[in-house]
Amino acid sequence: MLYLVGLGLHDEKDVTVRGMEAIKGSERVYLEAYTSILGVGKERLEAFYGKEVVVADRDMVEMDSDEILRDADKVDVAFLVVGDPFGATTHSDLLLRADALSIPYTVIHNASVMNAVGALGLALYNYGQTVSIPFFTDSWRPDSWLERVRENLRLGLHTLCLLDIKVKEQSEENLARFVIVGRRFHALERDFAVRWAVDQQRWNEVSNGVYGVRD
Repeated sequence: MLYLVGLGLHDEKDVTVRGMEAIKGSERVYLEAYTSILGVGKERLEAFYGKEVVVADRDMVEMDSDEILRDADKVDVAFLVVGDPFGATTHSDLLLRADALSIPYTVIHNASVMNAVGALGLALYNYGQTVSIPFFTDSWRPDSWLERVRENLRLGLHTLCLLDIKVKEQSEENLARFVIVGRRFHALERDFAVRWAVDQQRWNEVSNGVYGVRD
């Protein structure tokens, strides 16, 4: 059995009782660590769960999923996801691969930033399309997300913006300092994250002539 287990948004104690049972009963446990990052390291998870946890990066999940699914038709394997398992399309793809191999699976849901954003006091049913704002590079400045924000504004809807965390580019030291929780930066870095996102949005607005001027 393959278990997709949502871990919630903060630390090792956010796992559900059902999720904990699945983890403890699994022969292998993987932690997906590129769409979101918990506020604690895998050592805390291992101590709390009593199981070794293997960190699975994007390459492993997307290119080497056979290793994750190995013998999952004979033994239990847990795949841990920060937030809810269906917060990223990659996890749906893993289930499709399991199904193609006739591997049974169970999804154990948990809290996600998609519903935790309700803590802002804005009604969830008044949100439009969610957008992801990527880090700009000198040669890559995508603006497709900006049109979705504009469309939400035209419809009188709120927009949840997910900020790119660039896991591959972060050192372990920086990841520990940032303490990123479910794509949300810890308060120590939150002001930087907001300024960065706003600056990129302004650049896109100017380049698209929103203010009647183009560079």
